[in-house]
Amino acid sequence: MIKNTLFIIGLFVSSVASAQFTVTIQWHNIKPGNNSDTIYYVPGKKLAWKDFKGRPVAASPAAAITESGFGYRMTMNSRNKKTNVIITVFCYFTKNNSWVKKGMDSDYALKHEQHHFDITYINAWMFMQKLKEAPWNAGNYNYLVEKIHDECFDALSKMQDDYDGETSNGRINHMQYTWNRKIDRQLAELVTD
Repeated sequence: MIKNTLFIIGLFVSSVASAQFTVTIQWHNIKPGNNSDTIYYVPGKKLAWKDFKGRPVAASPAAAITESGFGYRMTMNSRNKKTNVIITVFCYFTKNNSWVKKGMDSDYALKHEQHHFDITYINAWMFMQKLKEAPWNAGNYNYLVEKIHDECFDALSKMQDDYDGETSNGRINHMQYTWNRKIDRQLAELVTD
């Protein structure tokens, strides 16, 4: 299961008087320190149970919870009638809001939780691709980034719900296997793009 949060940091400038306007889309590559509550998605790097530092909710039917999400930072540079908006996309896992119940920390359950994080990354990647394809101009960039973000966040929520629903939170083995293959295939396709 997953609980999504939205984390957006932005610097917005309401008017852009510029002869040349460009938008740069980039992936977040910051490596936080070991004491950070946040793990940023790195393809190929897997979560470990030690990353799940939150307190389990005894009343929850879930064996574990992964809290992950995606967001962006937007900055603007203007000089000599040239304006560049830089949108940095990131995908994250929050350690202190992710948890596992005692005795439920199997490899099978960890793979299910890892795939929640992978699904978040897949949708963050789609967000980035849609941003790259958008028809940007100085008058629409704020509106477009929010619109595209909302569309991709809705797609993320649906995919997470479908994943947990079809696998019954990982309890239906053959459906979990089907989703494992689907997610692994989608991740492999992203690497080749």
